[in-house]
Amino acid sequence: MTHEMTPPLKIAAPDEIAEVAFDDGMLREIDAICRRYPETHTGAALLPVLWLCQERWGWISPGVMRAVADRLGLAPAFVEGVTTFYTMYRRRPPGRYLLQVCTTLSCQLCGTPSLVEHLKAKLGIGFGETTGDGNFTLVDVQCLGACGEAPVLQINNDYYTDLTVERLDAILDGLAAR
Repeated sequence: MTHEMTPPLKIAAPDEIAEVAFDDGMLREIDAICRRYPETHTGAALLPVLWLCQERWGWISPGVMRAVADRLGLAPAFVEGVTTFYTMYRRRPPGRYLLQVCTTLSCQLCGTPSLVEHLKAKLGIGFGETTGDGNFTLVDVQCLGACGEAPVLQINNDYYTDLTVERLDAILDGLAAR
């Protein structure tokens, strides 16, 4: 599915979430997640609670990890271990647009290498880096599950498929202008 108007991520500055206290709305959402799991297994709620926090602040800071650990009654080191294990959790603030390039074999065979080369040159960054203006962060991912429409790029939560260099430039130029 392609969405030409991908909204930018809302990213909290590091000082905004150095220490986190959940507001009433977040507490209600966390409690609703926790009710899906046995009371004796609060750790089972960890992944969706981290996802909720990332949706709210754009990334998972050490302050967010501590707040989640406190709320779920888990060791902070355990929460950090889970957060660092799963690549879907961002531990640094990304750009407004997170460009996730599928680099598995199907996409490779359908043109990803030339798109990646073009992306890196156009943006002046490599994988794991963010442009100086804070607009774009580029990461490589393994399989976005759209092999039949390769090459594939996920921007924030939206998929862009059957990409060409020209189409990619139009998408990026449109996002940069917003």
